[in-house]
Amino acid sequence: MIYLSLIVLIPLAAVLWQSAKGGAGGFLQQVSNPEAIAALRLTLLASLVVVLINVVSGTLIAWVLVRDSFRGKGFVNALIDLPFALPTIVAGLTLLALYGPKSPLGLNIAYTKAAIIMALLFVTLPFVIRAVQPVLAELDHEMEEAAYSLGASPIASFRRVILPNLLPAILSGTALSFARSVGEFGSIVLITGNVPFKTEVASVYIYGQIQSDNVSGAAAVSVLLLVISLLILLAISGLNRWGTRHDR
Repeated sequence: MIYLSLIVLIPLAAVLWQSAKGGAGGFLQQVSNPEAIAALRLTLLASLVVVLINVVSGTLIAWVLVRDSFRGKGFVNALIDLPFALPTIVAGLTLLALYGPKSPLGLNIAYTKAAIIMALLFVTLPFVIRAVQPVLAELDHEMEEAAYSLGASPIASFRRVILPNLLPAILSGTALSFARSVGEFGSIVLITGNVPFKTEVASVYIYGQIQSDNVSGAAAVSVLLLVISLLILLAISGLNRWGTRHDR
């Protein structure tokens, strides 16, 4: 508890204390700022879009890595972990070089909402894959074979036999992916241009408030973002428990 307090609880308490310096009125004034609301809305919408894409693409990639054999599989498997090791500012610089004004592909999405989605997809790529992959590898093939022997189609077998077993892992990866998305800063700050009301996300807005010496405002938006994220993560956790209620 002492270690947890030093690493997590005390810093969170400090942020809460800083956000409450101006009282309830000051807190509401900071979080109701139109620019803050726009940044929070963009952050949450972009994170939800990224999560939905990751659920589908991450599950498919995990399926291919577990069920298929192909040349270079080990390299692809190692490549998935690259976003974990690569500094996020380097990721942003790479994306800017590839999809910016001087793109060798002729594709310029810099300073657009699409750039936010692209950057978040890059840094959250491994979460669903690494959550689903070990569960899929341990899945009993006899259940699938039994479903096939009873006349179930591949789609019906996946929906009724495989998906229920993968659902807790998918939801776990979804929660991690969402948490990373709402707090991402390094990969976004270069490629989005940080234009208020257009491409400015919450983390960049908070950084801007600190640079403007509005620490209380930055703390207030941070607390609101923390509460929203926590509620969504609790909802995902609740769905996970509901989905596995028959296993207990």
